[in-house]
Amino acid sequence: MPRFAANLSTLFTDRPLEERFAAAAACGFRGVELQFPYTLAPERLGDLAAMNRLDVVLFNAPPGDWAAGERGLAALPGRQSEFRDSLEVVLPYVELAGCERVHVMAGVVAEDDWPVALETYVENLAYAADLFAERGVKVLIEAVNTEDMPGYFLSRPDDALQVIEEVGHKNLHVLYDFYHAQIVQGGLTDFLESNIERIAHVQVAGVPGRREPDANGEINWPYLFNLLDAHGFPGWVGCEYTPRAGTEAGLRWARDFGISAPAA
Repeated sequence: MPRFAANLSTLFTDRPLEERFAAAAACGFRGVELQFPYTLAPERLGDLAAMNRLDVVLFNAPPGDWAAGERGLAALPGRQSEFRDSLEVVLPYVELAGCERVHVMAGVVAEDDWPVALETYVENLAYAADLFAERGVKVLIEAVNTEDMPGYFLSRPDDALQVIEEVGHKNLHVLYDFYHAQIVQGGLTDFLESNIERIAHVQVAGVPGRREPDANGEINWPYLFNLLDAHGFPGWVGCEYTPRAGTEAGLRWARDFGISAPAA
């Protein structure tokens, strides 16, 4: 059975972040992920996870100036020093929360800058892979569709594989988000079966709309979940979607996996 993790940046958002841990546990989740945990002290993140018997399974490294439109630093030429400093911020979070996966965001890059951006990206990913390998933490990269994030440097899962080959580091892995992949490339089954050993984390959301992974969309979720099981996928499946009408009300899709709204 797949192991589902609640994304606390998109689920249970009707309550403060600190209260979302207990809400996720009450619904049967045993893991959580966050886009950016940095509004919490690392000690507090670890305490909230432990108190609710949850694993923190993934979060993103700092993305730069989000309000100014930055979506990561790893591929931004001339920002290597800032990128390395940002990884130092991550270290106490992975240590005190016991998190074993960090997503390093590439960033938004002007098309004219792509050749030098690729060199920068490869160099920075090699540095990050080394840094986190010493701590038993996997570094992940994710292809993000450019409809949702225009100009993002890494947009296709096949491109993520090419980057990993270029870096050539065993501690670099794919974060395979079915939502983004379906929009830009499709072929979800073929990619999953061909690259299962390179995929360290999966995320789910319905297409179109980034809603619940249920029957209201393009993707055959029961088939894909069974496929993950058939291949013995050892990672987590992150639920990074926006509920249509509240998180608990939208958990009908997950009942067969032991996840549902608690009884009133």
